[in-house]
Amino acid sequence: MKIDLTDTTSGKINKALVKGRRAIGTPAVGMVLTLVIVTDEENAYDALKAANDASREHPSRTLVVIKRVSRSPRDKAKARLDAEVRVGADAGSTGETVVLRLYGEVADHANSVVLPLLLPDAPVVVWWPVHAPVDPASDPLGALAQRRVTDTYACEQPIAELTARADAYTPGDTDLAWTRITPWRSMLAAALDQAPWKVTSVEVEGEEFNPSCELLAMWLADRLKVPVQRSVSAGPGLTSVRMETKQGPIVLGRADGSIATLSIEGQPDRAVALKRRDTAELIAEELRRLDPDDIYASALRYGVDRLEEAPDEVPQPAPAQGSPQAAAPQKKAAAKAPARKAASK
Repeated sequence: MKIDLTDTTSGKINKALVKGRRAIGTPAVGMVLTLVIVTDEENAYDALKAANDASREHPSRTLVVIKRVSRSPRDKAKARLDAEVRVGADAGSTGETVVLRLYGEVADHANSVVLPLLLPDAPVVVWWPVHAPVDPASDPLGALAQRRVTDTYACEQPIAELTARADAYTPGDTDLAWTRITPWRSMLAAALDQAPWKVTSVEVEGEEFNPSCELLAMWLADRLKVPVQRSVSAGPGLTSVRMETKQGPIVLGRADGSIATLSIEGQPDRAVALKRRDTAELIAEELRRLDPDDIYASALRYGVDRLEEAPDEVPQPAPAQGSPQAAAPQKKAAAKAPARKAASK
């Protein structure tokens, strides 16, 4: 059942939800949480589709908050709330969906619109697919939630965003860039269980400006207490992790984004499933646990600037001192240093 409400209020929306449940014959509320999605019109469809798929595992009331841009001062002065209430098959899930479009001044007070629509005595999760605040916990909507989900991969400068998120971290914050590497972390931990050797250094290879690669490198550096190099590949996503030990290297490589190969010295190579997951799977994983993720916090606070950058070229024999060839690498290194520093800001 679908109910459209124009220039409405939160009270009328609640009445429409009750009416919809009664019309389809399910007056009882069996939902386990409220998921608030803060997005724009362009990304609303994809975000809602992912949330509906995830709600099959976690029945929830989904509130989609879309702040519409007012084009003139007259429109900005007019406050209006439009809503689209979906229950049953029209919700595409086992829960309920309310799409809220906020116009004018009411867009600055989205928390007052959302608060009356939250399920009583149920956890609240807020998800920003795009345009997330640097400090989600201080956002008015984020303050309502026990769990705040962002995605640095959608940011314009994702690597710099990691540093800002580390400075503003509050227990309950999480990042889909971190969720994407859960299978990698599990596989690497299992590999070290099979070969419990002392790791001396690590190299993480993946796409440039991919925050998941940086987070995996920071996690390894933080947990293993060894130097970690970050090198760049053509992707897709993460492509390889190489851990050096005295007994030989442990390598987990994935060239096609689907099947990975685990190589351990003295053992036959093994093919393992390590496919790239869609957003619905990532959101479903985040909704399974609503307590603070201390491992994510520790890895995030390790810092991108503490990772080592792999050399771009194979070292060549050193030319004679004072020759033009000897001066060229020094100039190149001097030029790359400020560029690297600027990219991390």
